[in-house]
Amino acid sequence: MALTVEGLCFAYDGGDFALSVDALAIEPGECVALIGPSGSGKTTLLNLIAGVLHTDVGRISLNNVQLTQLRNHQRRRHRLGEIGMIFQSFELLDYLDVRDNILLQARLEPGITITAELDELASGLAAELGLADKWRRPITELSQGERQRVAVCRAMLLDPQLVLADEPTGNLDPENKQAVLAQLLRLCRENNRMLLTVTHDHSLLPSFDRVVDMTDLPGDGVTVA
Repeated sequence: MALTVEGLCFAYDGGDFALSVDALAIEPGECVALIGPSGSGKTTLLNLIAGVLHTDVGRISLNNVQLTQLRNHQRRRHRLGEIGMIFQSFELLDYLDVRDNILLQARLEPGITITAELDELASGLAAELGLADKWRRPITELSQGERQRVAVCRAMLLDPQLVLADEPTGNLDPENKQAVLAQLLRLCRENNRMLLTVTHDHSLLPSFDRVVDMTDLPGDGVTVA
């Protein structure tokens, strides 16, 4: 059970950008950093793996489900149920409190009901990341580090097989940067989940099990005509 990318090719309509990756694999419990210069396709690769972007060329498989063969609604459902996503800009809703932001992904999944058990799980996860006293506080009252911890809780709530993080510490100060990353790595390793993190911060790389450089991936990498 793993993430595999094989023979992947993608280009934006009407653009000069093209991405080609022959092979990439991540094993359960493995925490991988993805690096490379700006414009090298790191975020594009994450969005392809998540099914936000789609290509008919190549194969992306997560736990034996071939994402490149799913229809749009199937990819969306698979993403909500199996993939946790963390963004540099947090992507939280300011009009919701901490609780409802953490539960947001669960509310978007048609097959999930917000039960007392799930609410308790969300509360416990928030407490584990130091947010117990912020449970019903508006997001606007939280610090940057606290907001990112809320985003981590939301991504981990449904116990995803894979966590994709796009510069998750990019807006944080050095102290919060290390703290948030340590919590994210711990949660993934304790639950034997895969983590793929895009980062420009090379000071964080020793914390990961493996570093993948976009410029070294088998394939043609990125071309800009």
